[in-house]
Amino acid sequence: MQTRYDLIVVGAGSGGYAAARTARDLGASVALVDRGPLGGLCILRGCMPSKTLLATSDAAYEVDRAHELGVTAKRAGIDFPFVMARKKEIITGFTDYRTAALETFPIVRGEARFESPDELRVGDVVLRGGAFVIATGSVVAPAVIPGLAEAGFIDSDAALELAAPPKSMIVLGGGYVSTELGQFFARIGTQLTVVIRGTQMLSAEDADVGEALTEYLREDGITIETRALVQRVSVRADGLKVVHFARDGREEEVAAEEIFYALGRLPNIDGLQLEKAGVRAHKIRGIEVDQTMRTSNRKIFAVGDVTGQFLLVHVAIQQGEVAARNAIADGDERIDYALSKAHTVFSDPQVAVAGETEKELVATGVAYVKASYPFSDLGKAISIGKTKGFVKMLASPLDGKILGVVILGAHASDLIHIPLAAMAFDATVYDYLKIPHLHPTMAEILIYPAEELAEMIKTPAALAVAR
Repeated sequence: MQTRYDLIVVGAGSGGYAAARTARDLGASVALVDRGPLGGLCILRGCMPSKTLLATSDAAYEVDRAHELGVTAKRAGIDFPFVMARKKEIITGFTDYRTAALETFPIVRGEARFESPDELRVGDVVLRGGAFVIATGSVVAPAVIPGLAEAGFIDSDAALELAAPPKSMIVLGGGYVSTELGQFFARIGTQLTVVIRGTQMLSAEDADVGEALTEYLREDGITIETRALVQRVSVRADGLKVVHFARDGREEEVAAEEIFYALGRLPNIDGLQLEKAGVRAHKIRGIEVDQTMRTSNRKIFAVGDVTGQFLLVHVAIQQGEVAARNAIADGDERIDYALSKAHTVFSDPQVAVAGETEKELVATGVAYVKASYPFSDLGKAISIGKTKGFVKMLASPLDGKILGVVILGAHASDLIHIPLAAMAFDATVYDYLKIPHLHPTMAEILIYPAEELAEMIKTPAALAVAR
């Protein structure tokens, strides 16, 4: 077999596939290395299976509240084996489609490790590359809480493969995985308790978003224990698992049938022998890269979760394309995350963010003005019974340029693309108000903060903020 390629891509997920495809389109010889199964985290154990499951819990919730719209309905129950079989069938279809595309490349299967800056060993095969792209993704962070391993727990991978939902569950962590899958289990009948160190779910988001979502989840019947520092885990005589935590100087506890460990992911770099390739990396922060996606070795690039930057599929794809172009042309194209770091959380209500958040603007000292508008005042939202949440728009007090938009509400993951498109063309709030918004729609809610900002920016108070 051929062992010398212009580019060798280690990892065949979304970022690796984007790099391989881009390099081949530029005329390069490309090989993929992956230990399998093929498909990548998003398809196999992330975005797609979780969203498939969420469709079920969302439907169950709509049945439960159908009486609010005058529909007499009663949920008969959840056919969990059917739900999981449907998920498996859908994911198999996605996987087969992606695998077919990947198999148009030479694929070397197995664990990869660098032997030198230009040599990669996979089993008995040594591959030599003109350049490399590392796209090995991330793994679930190991459990370090005393007693947790002995008690037993599930992580996000196992949560997607359960044979039956637990009657009760404790979720450790308040990030997007905890929020999405936790709400899924709660809505299909699991008694859920979430234990977090902070004061709100989604601690990385602005406080108004996280605090509001936390209350909405509580309205769903989810118990959320805040300011809780987990100390240890034990097992009671009746078999229930107990999480012991400290709060305000007191030890408290909560018990459940199962514990869901959702405290993040780490870069998947173990075994790569990066030091032999001259690549600097940190076990928590990931492989160090610059804006060209180069590592400390100019001929080796890294993309996706393994870099620890914005664990998002669309970002991994963008990084892969930039890395491939720079690798093949020895170029210095730089990636810009200003808009591509946009993200969404598929809770109910959903969270979607484009551009800068208030938290980020405050941290960088950028002047801004803001306006928000609640869905409870929007005609379409009232008509369809989707009144939770709000939209928030941030703009420059100097010229009205839109700096960021946050949506907490129904269909936020789709609505965010309207301001995102406007921001891609450096739109101001005045430009945004020129965009026709059909009535009555959920999308027209974005007009109202834009109108408020347009008026606000004319005032002396806004100019004072700018100064």
